[in-house]
Amino acid sequence: MARIVVAGAGAVGASIAYHLVRRGTDDEVILCERETIASGATGKAMGGVRQQFSSAPEVRLAQASARFFAELGPPLFEQVGYLFLATTDAGLEELLERRERQVGLGVPVEEVDPSFVHGLRTDDVLGAVICREDGVADPVGVTRHLVEQAVAGGAELHEHTDAREVDGDVLVVACGAASPELVDVPVRPLVRQLVDTEAVPGLPADLPMTIEGESGFHFRRAGNGLRLARGEPQLRWEVDPFVDDDLVSAALEQVAYRYPAAAGVGVAGAWAGHYDMTPDAHPIIGWVGEGVYAACGFSGHGFMQAPAVGAAVAEELLTGESPFDLSPYRLDRFAGGAVFPETLVL
Repeated sequence: MARIVVAGAGAVGASIAYHLVRRGTDDEVILCERETIASGATGKAMGGVRQQFSSAPEVRLAQASARFFAELGPPLFEQVGYLFLATTDAGLEELLERRERQVGLGVPVEEVDPSFVHGLRTDDVLGAVICREDGVADPVGVTRHLVEQAVAGGAELHEHTDAREVDGDVLVVACGAASPELVDVPVRPLVRQLVDTEAVPGLPADLPMTIEGESGFHFRRAGNGLRLARGEPQLRWEVDPFVDDDLVSAALEQVAYRYPAAAGVGVAGAWAGHYDMTPDAHPIIGWVGEGVYAACGFSGHGFMQAPAVGAAVAEELLTGESPFDLSPYRLDRFAGGAVFPETLVL
């Protein structure tokens, strides 16, 4: 019997612990977190769950994860859909090419008239697609659920504990942007920030996650208000995340244009966190040293892919095999120069 120590009680680490226990292993599973459950990037996440990626490996992980979220259902997951808008000819061409690829992989993405969304400005929209199976989830609630189920099945939870101080036979590094502190991996912290607005009048309960394809600006319902996110013109490779007030103002301007009912609405809160970026925006999953396994570098997709990643990692740790082809995610791909960039990073 081995002792498997999982470092990081965010969504990915929690899912790994959950699936190890669910698999019925006799090994000891110890989940360690330097702070508290979901206190890192997971607790600051947008909460989107989508299958609409641009590369096949990411789509396959997302498909399996989407099935898991659908089984959870409300209130942890709301299947409101992911709506992508194109406002330029080039953007529309890219959107439709990506849809064709996704449909070929079994993702039910359909072309739609976006005016079905009450209150959405669409006079400049040339085309739109939606996957109605996608939606929004509660990152902290889902992660706590996974941890509770793992502990109920026999795993140990140690908060305020550095995993390196716990004896184990296998160390699983799932610490997001902090992972390089534990193992040598090409992961860098990229600062991203979110804004929650105050209540927006007439907000539909089934408002989809809405994304402007060209700008990357996107928003979703959060309570009676909206949660906003946008790409940043200057990438912030910072260790300490902070809120840029100019970016908050820019997000408010964008939502006022795209969803006019939000014009003039106040800010309920704003916060910044980290994406754990790799050079090709794909994660690192696999053995990275003697007794050390990595599951990090998800580049902003960790929460939405956590269910499938947890199942894949647990199976590989216990049997040496996986239900997914994990070869595209191995660390040695960077030494060989083989990269396959994921272009749809929001």
